[in-house]
Amino acid sequence: MTIVSIAPTIEKPLVDTDALLDFRNVAMQFPNGTVALSGVDLTVNRGEFVTVVGPSGCGKSTLLRIASGLETASEGTATLGTTRIGYVFQDATLLPWRTVQANVELLAELGGQPRRTRAENARAAIELVGLSGFEKNLPKELSGGMRMRTSLARSLTLDPELFLFDEPFGALDEITRERLGDELLRIFAEQKFAGLFITHSVAEAVYLSTKVVVMSGRPGRIVDTFEVPFDYPRDPDLRFTPEFAALCGDVSHALREGHS
Repeated sequence: MTIVSIAPTIEKPLVDTDALLDFRNVAMQFPNGTVALSGVDLTVNRGEFVTVVGPSGCGKSTLLRIASGLETASEGTATLGTTRIGYVFQDATLLPWRTVQANVELLAELGGQPRRTRAENARAAIELVGLSGFEKNLPKELSGGMRMRTSLARSLTLDPELFLFDEPFGALDEITRERLGDELLRIFAEQKFAGLFITHSVAEAVYLSTKVVVMSGRPGRIVDTFEVPFDYPRDPDLRFTPEFAALCGDVSHALREGHS
């Protein structure tokens, strides 16, 4: 398959719309010829938490890099409705010589925010993610879950309208992963940002989201979309209900079909 490059891509911002991110016919071909994405249409509106699931190598992370401006699409347009974007990576990417407080202040510091303001904002973000009392700890003194909370707090200091999550809980054990999922939903309800979340876990996708998007194998394209009917706040026991299991089954079936 050949993709012709046509005037890519990030346009910003949208005007008078609820869409904070809008992909239209987005495709991505890397210089080595690998086609990662093909014809992707995807919109993330205010108040939505959209999760993308798909097989490894289908271009899920490439979608986030295009959304953030780290990559430029080969074809189509990716339009942003905000410049306030938070990005949480697969790894916590903390500076080992900086304390939790100093790591959380980092983005605001690089942005030139006054010292007192960024310190106050960092303390508020640390409290929001449940790390009060650990401000002076170094990353090596934290668990994996606590390091990821620190990474989340760092992005929260930017007061993002659009949050991009690249498999942030993938390296954690199941119990910690579920607890952080519960915490993320609490913060989502409080902060009212829009989220685009990448995961390999169907159950995690269904539990967190207002909408689950299923991608095919490479080149990634959207093969199905599921609206999630469960209200917020979500009780952790939702994960054990027949309705939850049924929706997970439907998403898993679509994932298998798209990979075949």
